Amino acid sequence: MKKYYYLVEIQFLGFRYHGWQKQPNVKTVQGMVEKTLCFIFDHNNFRTLGSSRTDAMVSAHHYAFELFTRQPVDADSLLHDLNTNLPNDIRALAVKEVGEEFNIIQSPKVKEYLYLFSFGEKNHPFCAPFMVYMAGNLDIDMMKAGAKQFEGVHNFKKYCCKPSADTVLVREVLTCEIVENDIHTSNFFPDKSYLLRVRGQGFLRHQVRLMMGALFSLGRGELTLADIELSLKGDDDEPLSFIAPSSGLILHQIDFG
Repeated sequence: MKKYYYLVEIQFLGFRYHGWQKQPNVKTVQGMVEKTLCFIFDHNNFRTLGSSRTDAMVSAHHYAFELFTRQPVDADSLLHDLNTNLPNDIRALAVKEVGEEFNIIQSPKVKEYLYLFSFGEKNHPFCAPFMVYMAGNLDIDMMKAGAKQFEGVHNFKKYCCKPSADTVLVREVLTCEIVENDIHTSNFFPDKSYLLRVRGQGFLRHQVRLMMGALFSLGRGELTLADIELSLKGDDDEPLSFIAPSSGLILHQIDFG
C-alpha cells in the first residue's frame, strides 16, 4: 500500500505533560496528539514521529512532527479537525504533505530555545508555567559574558545527561545570549525579566538546561568565567552540580531551511 507523509507544526504549553515522547502511565504531548488523531480518523493505522524530544514541563512555541498514513489526508481539513479536538494547551499551526525523501530526524534544521527567568521579588504564581524565579541576586552582566563563551564549536561533555559511548559531544552553538525578555509578556509577569536565547543544529540531552544552570551559578558568584571556559574543553568528567528547572525552557523555533 502507498504511504503518505505530512509535516504537522504545533505549539503547546508543556506544564502538565511529561514531555513530547509517548511513555507508559504518564501524560505526554505525543500521547494526546495520537489520541486526538485516533478520534479524527476513527482508526489507529498511522504513526507519528517528533522532530526531537522535550523534557517534562518544557513548552514549545513551534514544534513539528511527521505523520505517516496509509490513506491521503486533506491538509486543511486535518488542521481544522486538530484544533477542534485538541485540548486548549495544544494548537496546530500548519499541515502540509511532504515527500517520501523527507526525514524529520535527519533533515537539516536549526533550533532556537528560549529560557525565561527572573530574580529579586518573587513572581506571581501564574508565572510558574513559563518562567523560573531565582531567589537572591544575579549578576546579569557576568551571565551575559558567560553566555557568549558557549558560542562556537566546543566539547559539551559536561553539558549532557548520561551520554552513551556513541554520543557526539562536540557541537556548535550558533547563538547564545542573555537579553531582557520582550518576547513573552503578561500583566502578571515581573516588571523586568530575562531570557537566554540559544540557537544550534542539535543539542544534547538537557544541554540547554545545564548551560542555564551554569550561568545561574556564574551569576551567583559560585563559578567564574574561567570555570565556564574550562568546562568546554571536554577534559573533566565531574558532572555539573545544577541543572536549571525545565519549566522555563521553550522550544521557540525550528527552521527546516
